[in-house]
Amino acid sequence: MNPLLQRYPGDVSITVGARTIAASLQVPAQAKGLILFAHGSGSSRHSPRNRCVADALNAAGLGTMLLDLLTEQEDEIDRTTAQFRFDIALLADRLIGATRWARQQEALRSFAYGYFGASTGAAAALEAAASLRDDVSAIVSRGGRPDLAPHIAEVRAPTLLIVGGADPQTLALNHKAMRSMRMEYGLSIVPNATHLFEEPGALAEVAQLAASWFLHHLKRQL
Repeated sequence: MNPLLQRYPGDVSITVGARTIAASLQVPAQAKGLILFAHGSGSSRHSPRNRCVADALNAAGLGTMLLDLLTEQEDEIDRTTAQFRFDIALLADRLIGATRWARQQEALRSFAYGYFGASTGAAAALEAAASLRDDVSAIVSRGGRPDLAPHIAEVRAPTLLIVGGADPQTLALNHKAMRSMRMEYGLSIVPNATHLFEEPGALAEVAQLAASWFLHHLKRQL
């Protein structure tokens, strides 16, 4: 492990309402910002794609919290029935609960907070930010579905949409969402990348774009 990284406190359990969700939390020494990750359907906090981005953010001096917004039982049901993956209100509520939990931790409460969302997790991030308003300083969406966030016009946090150049369906849905966006926003297209950004160098570009966006916008709150 990078000696500059502190596991604070590593894997944690967070109670939101009547459910308990899992998270992986890492905070570099001297960090002042925390990015909460909301993954999409069929993924988890162990996703190598999100961990690749989280490692880059850690190297840039930002803390990261990778979340499983569904319980293990809910995830098992969802993999068979798809019951929860498009329940944006539920996912957003879990993300709000995780954000409030982090705010209650003495070592984290003064941080500037951001959200990184993938697929339907991006919609959850936008919905949570619409509710929490100024408590979220920046958002990045990777291959996300911002079109599924019904309160997107109420989001204040500057938002970066990252889409693969070889993912025309998601790009069209992001363009649709942009028509309702009222916050500062940007669109970055990674050339030749498909939905999962599996092409050589694609995720590295996503990580660089995300780190630049968060560092630029979170520093206003530091």
